[in-house]
Amino acid sequence: MENIRNFCIIAHIDHGKSTLADRLLEYTGTVTERDLQAQILDDMELERERGITIKSHAIQMDYELDGQKYVLNLIDTPGHVDFSYEVSRSIAACEGALLIVDATQGIQAQTISNLYLAIDNDLEIIPVMNKMDLDNAMPDEVMDQIVDLIGCDPESIIEASGKTGMGVNQILEDIINKIPPPKGDPNAPLQALIFDSVFNSFRGIIAYFKIMNGEIRKNDFVKFVNTKKEYNADEIGVLRLEQEPRDVLKTGDVGYIISGIKSSKEVKVGDTVTHVKNPCEKAIAGFEDVKPMVFAGIYPVDADDYEELRASMEKLQLNDASLTYEPESSMALGFGFRCGFLGLLHMEIIQERLDREFDMNVITTVPNVSYMVYTKKGEEFEVHNPSGLPDQMLIDHIEEPYIHAQIISKADYVGQVMKLCIDKRGILKNQVYLTSNRVEVTFELPLGEIVFYFYDKLKSISKGYASFDYYQSGFKPANLSKLDILLNGESVDALSTLIHRDNAYDFGRRICVKLKELIPRQQFDIAIQAAIGAKIIARETVKAVRKDVTAKCYGGDITRKRKLLEKQKKGKKRMRKVGNVEIPQKAFLAVLKLD
Repeated sequence: MENIRNFCIIAHIDHGKSTLADRLLEYTGTVTERDLQAQILDDMELERERGITIKSHAIQMDYELDGQKYVLNLIDTPGHVDFSYEVSRSIAACEGALLIVDATQGIQAQTISNLYLAIDNDLEIIPVMNKMDLDNAMPDEVMDQIVDLIGCDPESIIEASGKTGMGVNQILEDIINKIPPPKGDPNAPLQALIFDSVFNSFRGIIAYFKIMNGEIRKNDFVKFVNTKKEYNADEIGVLRLEQEPRDVLKTGDVGYIISGIKSSKEVKVGDTVTHVKNPCEKAIAGFEDVKPMVFAGIYPVDADDYEELRASMEKLQLNDASLTYEPESSMALGFGFRCGFLGLLHMEIIQERLDREFDMNVITTVPNVSYMVYTKKGEEFEVHNPSGLPDQMLIDHIEEPYIHAQIISKADYVGQVMKLCIDKRGILKNQVYLTSNRVEVTFELPLGEIVFYFYDKLKSISKGYASFDYYQSGFKPANLSKLDILLNGESVDALSTLIHRDNAYDFGRRICVKLKELIPRQQFDIAIQAAIGAKIIARETVKAVRKDVTAKCYGGDITRKRKLLEKQKKGKKRMRKVGNVEIPQKAFLAVLKLD
């Protein structure tokens, strides 16, 4: 155990942690030159393309210092706020963390929240200033920010560059000298923390774990504490670039277990593994069921593809256990699924993966959050979908989820950032100047308001500088109403939303105007209306395509023209009764981009 070091890398998105991980693998000889490629730990094409880590990874490296051999386990973490629970479990499996800060951008919101997670778990922090090879690096300024944040000695901050390899040897030495070896009792009953799982189509679910106490041998009979399932450990081993089987793993080791598990619901991140015969007294603290924050309907463009979409969703859920879905049907779109996502990035990624990996062409409805509805009879239940709302007469009040948001920005953009948050019904809680030119503002915001393009707007008003991090803070009563969109007097359920009463009129009007542009003209007038209950609050009309029936009347009495026009009008009226209006897919997407 003395020669094991378990550490993770924490950073904001795009601060260069995947590139630095590449250099660590290269310097320790874990990857041969032939296998070396950029972002080697990011398996998905999507991760490389966007330059983000979506799934956390673990890899073992060997390193020799002063004649001693050490085993280093690097547990990589995603950088985006949607995946903060995964980050917290990866951090719980480590004794130390590399805090990476981009020398050109300074400290950003996600850095701070992940750092607090690490400090709560008593991790040894090694600060690293990355991207020092760039001309626009600001080492002195960023160094001051790091010193202010963690109170370390300026000399202990390592200057590094993931691209050129500068400072990597220093990082490896500090990992060995500063990070403590794992603590734990090798003779105690087995207690191991699952921090990740992946799906393999031949072997089932492979769970990655770190042993806190005790040891595990091949073919041991083990139990997963929170799911209460029991399995045989068919294969255990360590995570190199490929998986390497071992016969025994001891306290402090990081490895994997294969036991032929077929369903992703049976392996939960944060669960505890122990022996069936000699179980540990209690599970490892901190386990939570991951709760989706954002809900949207996903429907196949072609109704015949429903079964294929179901199969694709099942396979996706094996790879990504935080995706939840249940079947639902809509009058406008037919059969589909109501899906729960961790956040908007997660939703985008799932859509993208459905398209790329499964070649599924899907329509996504307007995303919304879950609301707590309290009826006059004293019942309470959760609603994920506006169509699931009971009659307005029965509702006592509705509560919506609120978040605690931290935004770090340059001082020049603070006014605009505040205006954006206040427009989204935010309440300012705190404002702190981190340095003379960087401000941290804390807001309490309704989650439903940030679902629509909030992050994009924040980035554009701050010219890309502002960084954003949030956690859910609870529910508060809200003055919400259900906004229906009617076409020819018929409600289109896929476009209905739950919205704050103050914004309903404006939003309804904008949807009507947008739909008027997108719905093709028919032989009859189409009325597009926005309604709250029975009250119509906005209306637009798509005019009919008319044939000039009076063209054959040259001269003559006006009554002859009128007769022809009346006859045409009757025909249009009859047509309107039987005519149905197709809503193009563009219209659903346009509602998402109303801002």
